[in-house]
Amino acid sequence: MSSAYIDTYYSRTAATSETYPAAAGRIEADVCIIGGGLAGLTVALKLARSGRKVVLLEAQRVAWGASGRNGGFVSAGYATGLSSIQRRVGKDQAKEFFCLSMEGVEIVRRTIGELGIADAKLVPGIAKALRYDSRGALQAACESQQREFGLNLRYLDRDEVRSLFVSPKYQEAILDEGAFHFHPLNYGRALAREAARLGAAIHESSAVTSIDLEGARKTIRTNDAAIAAEHVVFTTGGYTGAVLPALKRAFLPIATYVLLTEYAPERVQSAIRTRAAILDDRRAGDYYRLVDDGSRILWGGRITTRTTDPRDIAALLRREMVTTYPQLADLKVEIAWSGLMAYARHLMPQIGQLEPGVWYCTAFGGHGMNTTAIGGTVISEGITGESERYRLFAPFGLTWNGGVLGRAAAQLTYWSYQAADAAKELRSR
Repeated sequence: MSSAYIDTYYSRTAATSETYPAAAGRIEADVCIIGGGLAGLTVALKLARSGRKVVLLEAQRVAWGASGRNGGFVSAGYATGLSSIQRRVGKDQAKEFFCLSMEGVEIVRRTIGELGIADAKLVPGIAKALRYDSRGALQAACESQQREFGLNLRYLDRDEVRSLFVSPKYQEAILDEGAFHFHPLNYGRALAREAARLGAAIHESSAVTSIDLEGARKTIRTNDAAIAAEHVVFTTGGYTGAVLPALKRAFLPIATYVLLTEYAPERVQSAIRTRAAILDDRRAGDYYRLVDDGSRILWGGRITTRTTDPRDIAALLRREMVTTYPQLADLKVEIAWSGLMAYARHLMPQIGQLEPGVWYCTAFGGHGMNTTAIGGTVISEGITGESERYRLFAPFGLTWNGGVLGRAAAQLTYWSYQAADAAKELRSR
């Protein structure tokens, strides 16, 4: 019996209910993928299309973790800024990274179109909104990215911002009309269906218990199966187990929280008068969007290094929502949930080859869904010999996460971001 999805907006509105059997017996494969989130499913689909014999193992359900619980944002860029990437790898390689992130957006968009995933409910537009006056810097950044990358961006001044987001908090914004938001669980399940249709063997409730990576054929074991494969791809995230210590030590599991409001279309649209999603530009900020044809708000935010849920998830997030939109003071929360993301200390995805035949594709926390598509694509290309684009990520490898001290540092950094954000807002009043 497959594990149940946790209760979220996405699980409540999942378009289909198919399950996949647990792995059993001895299985031969070209490639074994460990982890059934969006990155692993992208690998499985691309390799199945190339004729490879693929086995995918998922400990719970397809897209059970962060892939099926997130905000559903798909936009270019990474959790860290372009200037930070430039300092690490130089201007030319940083530009290559950004272009790859733009490609990731188009991979997701194209896949939705090719597979006819109407239930992905793609809605165009993501606005990055500021709570302070950048004194021309935001508009200059908008124009620079338009020139350099051809992004479909539009600068919104204070009057236009407040006509769309009826809040006293926001000062200005950039609307990315080429970005979009969607239903990630329905998208993930559609990837699984298509990969399975093309011959990939997908197995739920199949946690990996041990691995043997020696030799040309690797052995991956679950409670009831032994899979032999030439290549093993680790696409696990914040719920990664200990079977590959080098991977588990390389990122931090970070919790984030999401709520869904009650059905109240008139009240919701009195505050948010756009179908574009909103990404608060604060490093410690919020992200939210309208769902169900504008009748509810899906609001995410706050991160912690604790891996257990606080009792007051809904109250914590609701406070942020009402502080931003006082007119929503009486709007009730219907459900709230959390999920663990994988964050690397360098704030970039971890994509590459650990040793011949052993690949990793993880640490997508904070980047949006474009990076799962990038990672799955370049790892697949590396396995088939189509390209070596995965090597671009070598400067951002499996850096040690710092252990307990790393978690403490991450939490302190988050609190420092909150303080810096608050100071900027005060100066703009």
